[in-house]
Amino acid sequence: MTDIESAAQELAEARGSGKPCPPLRGRLLPEGDVEAAYRAQQLQVREWLASGQRRVGAKIGLTSRAVQESFGVYEPDFGVLTDAMVVPDGAEVANDRLLQPRVEAEIAFVLGADLPDGRVTSADLLRAVDHLLPAIEIVDSRVAGWDISIVDTVADNASSGLFVLGTTPRRPADVDLRLCGMVLEQAGEPVSVGAGAACLGNPLHALGWLAGTMARAGDPLRAGDVVLSGALGPMVAVTPGAAYEARISGLGSVRTCFSKGR
Repeated sequence: MTDIESAAQELAEARGSGKPCPPLRGRLLPEGDVEAAYRAQQLQVREWLASGQRRVGAKIGLTSRAVQESFGVYEPDFGVLTDAMVVPDGAEVANDRLLQPRVEAEIAFVLGADLPDGRVTSADLLRAVDHLLPAIEIVDSRVAGWDISIVDTVADNASSGLFVLGTTPRRPADVDLRLCGMVLEQAGEPVSVGAGAACLGNPLHALGWLAGTMARAGDPLRAGDVVLSGALGPMVAVTPGAAYEARISGLGSVRTCFSKGR
């Protein structure tokens, strides 16, 4: 078994057992080797699809300049979304589905057309997006204590967990993606605030980065894909038993809650 295969296996075992694994960087994956990390991610995704899960889209991570600087990188990363990660709006999430969950508010792009070209314009993106939805991403890490580098998070499918989509579709022309304000509330109290500009200056820029990256890799975004933009504000550690609601200007709201115990 190669080190990349061992890294994928350790992450899979952490998911199954509920016990986080030690950091992968410098142990199984070389420091800074993002290509190797994506290969470890791909091995896990193949297993999920082989087991019957269906790919439904992708998520973008590291869209905050401050977070990029803390990782020593200067572009986002991405992970794959499957139907097993979907949580209905307002539904309760059992804590035993996750290891170290955190929540963040995002914009979901739902594509109505393929994006097969490696270079895309804003006009291309706006034509391809069928509608927008408010979203909560429930991020998670299989690495103990969230002690992660860019290599650890990429290998761990960009620290993906679950995601919740709102049910109020909006056309892109009706929303100011750069200036739309966001507040994430716990029990009615704000715990995270932000705006579209916190996501690479504009969430559409994040979509453009992902579309180009995936097209050049030979796995382009397709009609029907859901793309999570990246966070509009700081992520928040989940409190067991708590309820969270994200409100985004022009997009409406989306909510989820968590069970009290494992």
